[in-house]
Amino acid sequence: MILINGESKEHIEVSDRGLQYGDGLFETIAVKSGQAQFLNRHLQRLNAGCSRLLISPPDNKLLKNEVASLANQADRAVVKIIVTRGAGGRGYRQPDVVKPTRIVSLHPYPDYPNSYQQQGIRVRFCATRLGLNPTLAGIKHLNRLEQVLARSEWHDPTIQEGIMFDSDGYVVEGTMTNLFFVKNEVLYTASLEKAGVAGIIRSVVMEQAALHGMKIFEGRVSRDDLLSADELFVCNSVIGIWPVRQIEHQQFLVGPLTRQFQHWLEHFEDKGVQNEQ
Repeated sequence: MILINGESKEHIEVSDRGLQYGDGLFETIAVKSGQAQFLNRHLQRLNAGCSRLLISPPDNKLLKNEVASLANQADRAVVKIIVTRGAGGRGYRQPDVVKPTRIVSLHPYPDYPNSYQQQGIRVRFCATRLGLNPTLAGIKHLNRLEQVLARSEWHDPTIQEGIMFDSDGYVVEGTMTNLFFVKNEVLYTASLEKAGVAGIIRSVVMEQAALHGMKIFEGRVSRDDLLSADELFVCNSVIGIWPVRQIEHQQFLVGPLTRQFQHWLEHFEDKGVQNEQ
């Protein structure tokens, strides 16, 4: 089911700036037992993105009601929110009067094997680089051609994710995930000041690490840093946390801290559904 500006339909205007220029943002939200997970965090990030792009944000209460109306129809699913600047004429300059477009849609939950979470996944390094742009870094804008091209680099079904570097050659994230690694019981993740998406689960992982007194390093990460790690895992709002068991030909064990983060996340979700809505 799809709601466009609150109406059940499947078409937008061809002049919509989201279609014309990728002028907008999106959020992808997991649904469990009919409840949208981490909804407040998703809306906070959406509002921050709207502020960055100078788009008038949708009313939070309205969005919550629309998300709930779809989420209530499914036990396990994914809700996607898209906000564009709205319809406008040809050219980059936006019209003097713009009415943002709001799209909320319900999708089946991906059929990922349980082994991805338990035994871990294989990943590869991608050739496609992420451009450096502090103005857009962190937000989940609609311009995702870099990720689309990176994901097109492989068709091997035994590889579940690709790791992307920025144009300076530093590790940033996966095509659809944020990346963490553990070395000597210190948690490392890439800085997202110039590229990448500040993921919802990434924020939860970092909060839990700080809460439990774990040292955290957020900065530049190299290819060699990853290959010499003790543990690696990737995360996003739909998959939760997947351990990494292999990058290219380098093997890794699913470590105890990765398991601990999986446990913390599961516990956080269990008690956090009502608090996060």
